[in-house]
Amino acid sequence: MDASAKATRNVIFLVLVASLGYFVDIYDLLLFSIVRKASLIDIGVKAADVLPKGVFIINVQMFGLLLGGILWGVLGDKLGRIKVLFGSILLYSMANFANGMVYDVNTYAVIRFIAGIGLAGELGAGITLVTETLSKEKRGYGTMIVAAIGLFGAAAAVMVAKYGWRNAYFVGGGLGIVLLLLRIGTFESGMFKNIEQTSVSKGNFFMLFNNWGRFKKYLYCILIGAPNWFIVGVLITLAPEFGKALHAKDTLNAGDGILYAYVGIAAGGIIAGLLSQITKSRKSVMYIFLILSAASVVVYLNSTGLTTKHFVWLCFFMGCGVGYWTIFITIAAEQFGTNIRATVATTVPNFVRGFLIPINLAFVAFKDHYGMITGGYIMMAILTAIAFFSVSQLKETFSKDLDYVEVS
Repeated sequence: MDASAKATRNVIFLVLVASLGYFVDIYDLLLFSIVRKASLIDIGVKAADVLPKGVFIINVQMFGLLLGGILWGVLGDKLGRIKVLFGSILLYSMANFANGMVYDVNTYAVIRFIAGIGLAGELGAGITLVTETLSKEKRGYGTMIVAAIGLFGAAAAVMVAKYGWRNAYFVGGGLGIVLLLLRIGTFESGMFKNIEQTSVSKGNFFMLFNNWGRFKKYLYCILIGAPNWFIVGVLITLAPEFGKALHAKDTLNAGDGILYAYVGIAAGGIIAGLLSQITKSRKSVMYIFLILSAASVVVYLNSTGLTTKHFVWLCFFMGCGVGYWTIFITIAAEQFGTNIRATVATTVPNFVRGFLIPINLAFVAFKDHYGMITGGYIMMAILTAIAFFSVSQLKETFSKDLDYVEVS
């Protein structure tokens, strides 16, 4: 095999490994929503306490994602992208095996916190590795493949959960171990190796805050993802309440909605990746998808008397609208130098997830004053406007050369 063919094979294998990381990411994020009720009741939680205990556990997990995003991002720039891909998936796998053996809420929460830390490094490190390894003309295809394979993570979570919630966690741990073994054959980013032995400041999280221009760019990267988590974390998660406000004919199930939304997100990611290659623009794709997501929310909030079937297809539509998830992380990775690129690509998606907390508080305030439906309109309008403005302030990165460093 000549050197060119070997290099191509290595790149394909690297993209596959990053894609399977996203598969595990979606599998785990969706899994707790699917098994929440069954698992909590099985460990002795009273029916009336399932909702508050479930919210407590998911909040603890989100906190783990926030801390893990910073931890793995910094380590990815200091020690290398590959080491993060090994360490994060090993921690996640061990936590999931332990999750299958819990018998009380507090232990459940602690282990989900650890799993959250482990999972936080997956997508950011993978996207960083893909963007630094593929040519600037083909990076979009790489992220498209990542999104495509991630789609199967959602389907796998639903199918496996049918065989028991403990088994679902055991399978998640097993998938992580398989992924860990696959990663033995991966190679480090050439761009990182070029600076590995230099004195340049690497993985300095505070570099994102000690320069006004750099801080604004970082903040804009976070804000363009805000509509995503309002749709998933509020409009779909609170489906039973929105169903009542819309006089739905059936009781809407948030778990079903989240499933279809994630399938839509993965499908939208494939479309977003193709469009970015066709238009040779990341920003144009972001504008298109922000408009699409806003339109999907308008349809949802206008769907008086909707049925369960109508609801799940609306969730799929809304999921497609926020399917710019992998593109938005790619944009973030492409905005910054090699010495803090992993820090940015890993913290941005997890900070967006954490941004759901102030979004929830703002939505509740609007809901209490204007009602459920009008509050939803106002919140989506504000977040879409913020995201539009944030995209406008970022430079196009489609063909940007990424082989450079940030100066502290």
